[in-house]
Amino acid sequence: MNITILFGGSSYEHEISIVSAITLKKVLKKSNPSFIFCDANREFYLIDSKNMKSNHFSDGAYKKDKKLVLKKGAFCTEGMFGLKEQDLGTVLNLIHGRDGEDGKIASLLEFNDIAYISPRVDASVLSYNKLYTKLYAQSLGVKVVPYSLLNSSDTRDIELDYPVIVKPVRLGSSIGVSIVKSADELDYALDVAFEFDSQVVIEPFIEGVLEYNQAGCKTTDFELSIIEEPNKEEFLDFEKKYLDFSRDGKVSDADVTPELKTAMQETFKKVYSDIFAGSIIRCDFFVVDGEVLLNEINPIPGSMANYLFEDFEGMVKRLSSALPKESSIKIDYSYIHSIQSAKGGKA
Repeated sequence: MNITILFGGSSYEHEISIVSAITLKKVLKKSNPSFIFCDANREFYLIDSKNMKSNHFSDGAYKKDKKLVLKKGAFCTEGMFGLKEQDLGTVLNLIHGRDGEDGKIASLLEFNDIAYISPRVDASVLSYNKLYTKLYAQSLGVKVVPYSLLNSSDTRDIELDYPVIVKPVRLGSSIGVSIVKSADELDYALDVAFEFDSQVVIEPFIEGVLEYNQAGCKTTDFELSIIEEPNKEEFLDFEKKYLDFSRDGKVSDADVTPELKTAMQETFKKVYSDIFAGSIIRCDFFVVDGEVLLNEINPIPGSMANYLFEDFEGMVKRLSSALPKESSIKIDYSYIHSIQSAKGGKA
């Protein structure tokens, strides 16, 4: 399989993306993937596999690697004799947060006819924004955690039933998220969240809620992971999500009833639908009184949630052969020709 991992980006989750890419290097053992690093200035570098170490990026040594430019159909290096196309195959978008999950990279790759594994633009927009995710889920008949929306310009004089959880609308990895147990703590939590975004969602904090993760994609049919019950304290914070995801080995399937497992799998399929074609996503569910609620859609999960799959590398290969293709539009200028004809060729 000819595949390239694209990682980094101009994002608060830039370093998480680097760790994800290093993890996938170890996972995709048969494929010998290539690596493209997008730095904070949004410049692309072709990284030699032997340099896939965290300090290569933190020390700035990556700037000595080959710089890449993107043209129609290929990433290229620049040389004395012009551009040289790099045969990099399918690109797996592993940029977490801004750039990777908000649709920018998807747009860039789509526009330049580069085959890629990632949510397409519309799916990125829906899943990157927590408000849009809730509206999308509700339109499908999928239940979500109740919420209210607050803009940075809105009054903070609001009535809430505590405890609540405050989240920036457009950010992942639990960055900027706070549990607020009393009105005295609200201002500080909002200050933290508004450092990252101009909008926040406020949800009731459900004590002891059951939380499960389901990942998957659709190749010729749905390929679903095991269901994971995350190891968490009060909530699945940054450390639990990302400092642990590079662990070796697989996790155990959650101990849930067949009925609950089926309910989560069917909800995942409903959310994935056709809109997430070409991507590997993870849905995070809450279960309250036996009812499945969608908490979030993670469009580019940490290390692609590889540890939840029995045959992750095989699945990536199958997905790369089943990517959606943008339909071509024939432009024949018949409308302009008809105007020219009507005006005697002077239009």
